[in-house]
Amino acid sequence: MSLKANADAILRKGVESGAVPGVVAAATDANGTIYEGAFGVRTLGKPETMTPDTVVWIASMTKALTGTAAMQLVEQEKLALDEPIGDVLPALKEVVVLEGFDADGQPRTRAPKRPITLRHLLTHTAGFGYEFWNADVVRYQQVKGLPPIISCQDATLKLTLHFDPGDRWEYGINIDWVGKAVEAVSGKKLGTYLAEHVFGSLGMSDTAFFITPGMRQRLAKVHQRGEDGALTPLMEFEIPQNPEFEMGGGGLYGTVGDYLKFIRMILNDGRAGIEQLLKPETVALMTRNAMGDMQVSMLKSTMPAVSTDAEFFPGMPKSWGLTFMINNEEAPTGRSAGSLAWAGLANSYYWIDLRRKLGGAYATQIFPFADTKALPLFFEFEQAVYQG
Repeated sequence: MSLKANADAILRKGVESGAVPGVVAAATDANGTIYEGAFGVRTLGKPETMTPDTVVWIASMTKALTGTAAMQLVEQEKLALDEPIGDVLPALKEVVVLEGFDADGQPRTRAPKRPITLRHLLTHTAGFGYEFWNADVVRYQQVKGLPPIISCQDATLKLTLHFDPGDRWEYGINIDWVGKAVEAVSGKKLGTYLAEHVFGSLGMSDTAFFITPGMRQRLAKVHQRGEDGALTPLMEFEIPQNPEFEMGGGGLYGTVGDYLKFIRMILNDGRAGIEQLLKPETVALMTRNAMGDMQVSMLKSTMPAVSTDAEFFPGMPKSWGLTFMINNEEAPTGRSAGSLAWAGLANSYYWIDLRRKLGGAYATQIFPFADTKALPLFFEFEQAVYQG
């Protein structure tokens, strides 16, 4: 069976079975798109169908784009990977390590043993957590009256560390701070910097923090899977459109087709057409393990409606580059050892296989993350690409 016929059949069945309300998926080699498909509807109960140009909240797929911006500035020596980032972001000189809570429920804290660096932030080894997977973050937010991360208020970043920088891996708000660093040294809002130095060069005309009227006409809504398995559209859910800060860790809206252009740039060692967005040696640095012997661990859910306990390829050792997860062994889907990947909270996913020069992106709009039906459908799609 051809790639198109096989992938179409898998995705269509995913929609018809009720696994997902709608889905867009695409794959590319280094030269161009080799598959594109869209099935189902943008919002359950509404007639608008999913199309390849449907706009979705790409959430943490934002991180690799923010990381790309930071690494451009490393190339220009405006940022340094291994210098204290507090020199650029003074607020990070004041951050403390949370040791627990006292009898009155107040946080017990101490100074960190070493300063945070850009490398720590890009590899999620700085010590920050996320409220979705760390109960101490939730408790600290409650004690201090801090808003949730998706409020995009500056106060949401006033969190503690949970261990000393460089001690281990924990997924957290690190890339939001990277976005702040990009702004500090470029003198531009993150969205403006990305538009001028990343999206423009790649032709990513449908990716932004602000949903333009044209994008809004093609926007898919996020759905919530209930305990009975049924899906309900969250009509009011949206990342703030007039935020205090543009969330470098997860604020972007975009299309799968746009993201494929970014994937292709990485497959081509930083080149897009005649433009070199990143030097080949920078791409090589970003795409190899950047955190030594530390390993990526399972994300243990504190909010089951938002995320399940999430881990890609359980039991397989995984490391982290400069904003990418790296699978250290060949994956069951056919993905080569040393490939890059990550995802977005509403069940969008991508992978970049440098060895096979193959990559893909997939998006539906469902909570919880790592959904029991949406994630297997992504893996089925990926496997079809390799079989094709």
